[in-house]
Amino acid sequence: METFKKKRIEIVIEALVLKRLLEVFEKHQVGGYTVYSAQAGSGKSGAWQADGVISGTSELRVVFCIVDASRVDQVLEPVFKLVSRHIGIVTVSDVDVIRGDQFV
Repeated sequence: METFKKKRIEIVIEALVLKRLLEVFEKHQVGGYTVYSAQAGSGKSGAWQADGVISGTSELRVVFCIVDASRVDQVLEPVFKLVSRHIGIVTVSDVDVIRGDQFV
């Protein structure tokens, strides 16, 4: 089966900033993305869990999209500007997809 090389951008960001991130995606025509809640993790500040969080200020969301390699910088520049002012992590990785025309 033929596969196509693409890039996966994954962003962990504060829930309160999610709307602005999705506006960046819309502005830069990132048509496909997925959002889910981060439940627990560990980082530079130690382990954390979403259980027992009273307000939404501490909630984190994970967003990923798959784009053509030629568009990575176009998408990452505004994403970095947003994430750099908040709690967040951005990773970029190589992926192979089956339906290459779905990820431009």
